Amino acid sequence: MPGAGIRIDGVSLTFHGTRTVHALDAIDLDIRPREVVALIGPNGCGKSTLLRVIGGLIAPDSGTVVLDGNPVTGPDPRVGLVFQEPRLLAWRSAERNVRFPMDLAGWPEDRQAARAEDLLGLVGLREFAKAKPSTLSGGTRQRVSIARALALEPGVLLLDEPFSALDALTRERFNAELLRLWERTGTTIVLVTHSIPEAVFLADRVVVLSPRPGRVVAEVPVDLPRPRRVTDLDSAFVTSVAADVRRHLVDTTDDAIAMAEARIAVPPGTPPDAPRRHADTEPGTPAWFDPFRPEDEP
Repeated sequence: MPGAGIRIDGVSLTFHGTRTVHALDAIDLDIRPREVVALIGPNGCGKSTLLRVIGGLIAPDSGTVVLDGNPVTGPDPRVGLVFQEPRLLAWRSAERNVRFPMDLAGWPEDRQAARAEDLLGLVGLREFAKAKPSTLSGGTRQRVSIARALALEPGVLLLDEPFSALDALTRERFNAELLRLWERTGTTIVLVTHSIPEAVFLADRVVVLSPRPGRVVAEVPVDLPRPRRVTDLDSAFVTSVAADVRRHLVDTTDDAIAMAEARIAVPPGTPPDAPRRHADTEPGTPAWFDPFRPEDEP
């Protein structure tokens, strides 16, 4: 299946548990077919949550996600998802792990075998087809996971920091391999990363999210010609675009801090209550504020 276009329109999501967490707020994003988009932002800003909404694993409170004109209403075979950990089935060989989605989809055995062989060849693991996950390195297991995510020929591949556990040099090599896979499959890719240079190297566009609740605060285009090579990471162009992304990240983080400080500068409570509660607090010094206190604790 060729890369699918994605339209995210007004997506908001709040989690309700022991405390209420407003994760996403009015996310609007258009992603072109075959585009590679990187999501970057502070910890807890909703990047991984947004991936799961795109993949149909979490339903938003409001807003829609549409792939090539068809709404996402639940787990969708048009979408492949790769997590931070490979999440392979320990009792299955590499080949059988890749075939697992095909088993669930009811593909005939001969079609499964041919597709699994092609995918393992694509990720350079044909000779490891019969190996169990426990005998493979972390990076190799993640390649099996990527092959499995591509099993049903999805139009969209979602990557949630798939190489975060790898050392720097191996991670660079795997990023280059990911781009090679993209060139051969034409799949639309949306990836989450905390590495600004990695985002710039891989993506056509870097989307910067604000601290929670996650909002789109900037979209930085990356006009770096393809095919790209690992040596591009050291280029002046990548350094310049990375600096631009970093500026947006710093700005949105500073804005969030300023807003938080503005909220705590005026003690809560009705005017008659405020003098009694804060009689010992010097003007402009919110000494009562404990940054480690849970938000729902009085």
